[in-house]
Amino acid sequence: MKTVPHDRYTYRVTWSEEDKEYIGLCAEFPSLSWLASAPEAALRGVRSVVAGVVEDMNRQREPIPEPLTSRSFSGKFLVRVPPDVHRELALEAAEAGVSLNRLASVKLAHG
Repeated sequence: MKTVPHDRYTYRVTWSEEDKEYIGLCAEFPSLSWLASAPEAALRGVRSVVAGVVEDMNRQREPIPEPLTSRSFSGKFLVRVPPDVHRELALEAAEAGVSLNRLASVKLAHG
C-alpha cells in the first residue's frame, strides 16, 4: 500500500457567497471542505481535514487517491457534441485550414 503525503494534493480557496465565508477545497477529495472567515484559515482547515482522512484511510488500509500532480495524462479525451455543433466546428476548421482536433484544442485552451 502506497502512502501519499496530504500536502501534495490540489487545494483551492474560494469565497462562498451562500455561506459568506471562504471555503477550502481539495480536488482529490471533492466531498471535503472547510469554511473560515479568512482564506488562510480555510486552507489550513481543509488541509487538516484531508490529513485526518488520509491517516484514517491508511489505518483502514483503504486506497488513497493519487495527487493530480502525480498522475500521467495522455492528452486525449472524448467529447460528445450535438451534430450541428460538430458540423459548425468542422466547417470553421476547414475554413481556417486546420484540423478539427487543432481547432478544438485551441478553443479549449483559450476559452
